[in-house]
This record gives sequence, structure tokens and C-alpha cells, in this order.
Amino acid sequence: MKTIQVNQGNITDPKTMERLCPFGAIEAHDGTVTINETCRLCLICVKQGPKGAFELVEERTNTTAEMNLDEWKGILVYIEHHDQRIHPVSLEMLGKAHELARKSNYPVYCILIGDDLDTLAGQLLAYGPDKICIYQDQAYTDFRIEPYTAAMTDAIEHLKPAVVLVGGTVNGRTLAPRTAARLETGLTADCTVLDIQTTGDLDQIRPAFGGNIMAHIRTPHHRPQFATVRYKIFDSAAPRENPACIVEPRRLHPSKLTSSITVLDTKTKGTGKFIEDADVIVAVGKGIGKAANLPLFAHLAEVLGGQLACTRPLVEEGWVDPRRQIGLSGRTVKPKLIITCGVSGSVQFVAGMKGAEKIIAINTDRDATIFHSAHIGIVGDIFTIVPELIASIENSEHMKTTHS
Repeated sequence: MKTIQVNQGNITDPKTMERLCPFGAIEAHDGTVTINETCRLCLICVKQGPKGAFELVEERTNTTAEMNLDEWKGILVYIEHHDQRIHPVSLEMLGKAHELARKSNYPVYCILIGDDLDTLAGQLLAYGPDKICIYQDQAYTDFRIEPYTAAMTDAIEHLKPAVVLVGGTVNGRTLAPRTAARLETGLTADCTVLDIQTTGDLDQIRPAFGGNIMAHIRTPHHRPQFATVRYKIFDSAAPRENPACIVEPRRLHPSKLTSSITVLDTKTKGTGKFIEDADVIVAVGKGIGKAANLPLFAHLAEVLGGQLACTRPLVEEGWVDPRRQIGLSGRTVKPKLIITCGVSGSVQFVAGMKGAEKIIAINTDRDATIFHSAHIGIVGDIFTIVPELIASIENSEHMKTTHS
């Protein structure tokens, strides 16, 4: 844990030190300067205080000091599944795990938890993990946090992976922090970039302070290193030729499978098309002016066979369903084509769509930030360009129909 250490001998005027901290974390009493619990580790006191007066130090616990990092090798992926199908985000995590493994020479492990897992294990074998730990019991039929955490903890203590990757789903965001806390290690949520050092230290990069900065996080003294990643951030794993894998069934004592949660009913999520799965997206921002103009852009999405999406302000205005929002507080998408109309291009929005294969931006402001991310930028009036684009597409489709 990092803290600010005060070196009293380097302070000549204790009272003036209080003015250094904008958060009121520095206190001076009877000639002694202390740091209270409101400290945010902003390091202003270290940079602007008297030389050597304030120092950033990392306190190492007895557990950390005794940890042999060389014992922790490998990358473990939690495989989430529903209705005998592996969740796509788990395959994305597995693809990233293979990439990290090539750099670190680590094995790749998977953990499957549930009931009736034979079919899923067979599906997973094709993607070439080195080992799959299977926890199969009727107690795992429904996702209940206590038995699932017990299984995750057991797998980690057994395999000793340096890295644990979990999809940023509702279940994953519940399981990862609870397991990390039980193992007294850290967790970085919603990573957008992952890399690994030769030392086994995981480079975890994620947006912070509302997306205004990208935080680069390493945990060099703790293992395992937990990270969750949203759907559609990384490329999915591809099946491998002649994969070799060890399948290891594991069982826990019945006392670890009890839960205070009783599942009364399970309802299947309604079917339908979602922006995360769309190959083509038309995204609109405040530049469209008013809600009455939405049908124009919905029509463009329709003729392209795509989905309409939006930026956060349109959701806040109540113009568009929140499930159609792209960005850090919305959905992450990775379409083949996205056309942005009247979108300025905030960091938060771009973080949710930068993985698109082709980005076309239309905006009247030639200095709009969105043009920095676009492959094709069009400076012009969306209410002139979009109707012409729709007409051109419809005429093209009509010509195809006529000639056929």
C-alpha cells in the first residue's frame, strides 16, 4: 500500500505545510506535521513541499514480503457460460491470454464452473489452453457468489497463476473483486489495454477521472494480478490445430458449496439485436439538435442494415434508450463500420468505439475531436449529407433489384 511519509527534519515551518494540500490532508499540531485519511496521493506535497519533506513510500505487508513471485506463473481465464454456450467475452480473454503467454512464456489455464460441463469443455479444448480446471456440481447450477468464489480461490491456490482475467460482465464484476479481496491482492477493472513484462508484471491501462486520463497500473509485489475487461475490447481467440490440453476435474468440500442466496426463478433475457453485435452503427450526438430529428438517422441505419446508437447527452435528455449509448458509461462496440453524425468525439465516447474497422465522421466543426479518430472525415451539414447518402444507397439497391 502506498502512503506519504513525512520527514519532520526537513520541515522548518510546519504550519505553512497545511496550505500545500488542496484536500486538507496535511495537519500541523505542536510542531509536528501529519497526513490524515483524506490524502488522495496526488503528490502535490511531494513536488511542491520542501525537498525531502514528503516522500511516497510503499508499505509492504508481511504477506507481501514473504511472497515468492517466482512461484506464480501462468495466466488464468474465467470462462463464463450460459445455456451451453461460452460467453464471447471469455473467448476474447482467452485470445488475450494466448498473446500474453507468448511474451511471458507462461502456460494458459481456464476455469469452468457449473453443472453439466462436458459439452462446454469440449468446445473449450479447440482453443488450446494448457489446462482446464473443471468444477462440476449441482451447487454451481445457478451463479451464487459464495460457491463460485470458493472454486475460483481453490483454482488460483492450486495453479498459482501470475495473472487472472475475467470478463467485465455482471457476474464477472461480482466474482473478480470478491476473489481478489479473499486473496488479498489487487484488481484493475475495465482495462482497455493489457501487456506483460518479462518479470511477469501485468501492464494494466484503463480510463480514469471520467476518461480524461489513461491510468497505467502495475502491481509488482502482489500475485495474482486481477483484471476485468469489457466485451468487444480484444479480438476473440481462434481455434487451434492439434490442441493439447489437460482437463483436471476438481471438487470442493460440501461446506464450501453452501450459500445464503436462494435462486427463486430465472428469466431468460429477451432476444433482439444489440449495438454490441452490430456490424454497422450510425451514432448520433447533440449535433442533431432535437429528438424529432432522430428518425432521419434511424433511417440511415436501417438502409445500411445496422443499428442506431448515441452519445451520453442524448440518453440524459431522454431521447434514446440507455442500451444504445456508446462510451465508458455505456456499451463498447467493435463494428465493421460506424458513421458518427454530429458527434464531437469526447474521450469517453471514443473509448467505446475506437475498435471499429472503419470510422466515418460527419461534423460541421472541422476542429472536432472525432476527426482525430476517424478514418474518413467529412466536414459538412449532417442534414444535407445524410439525406443524400440515404438516397444514394436506396438508388443503388433499386438498381441491383432491377438488373437482377
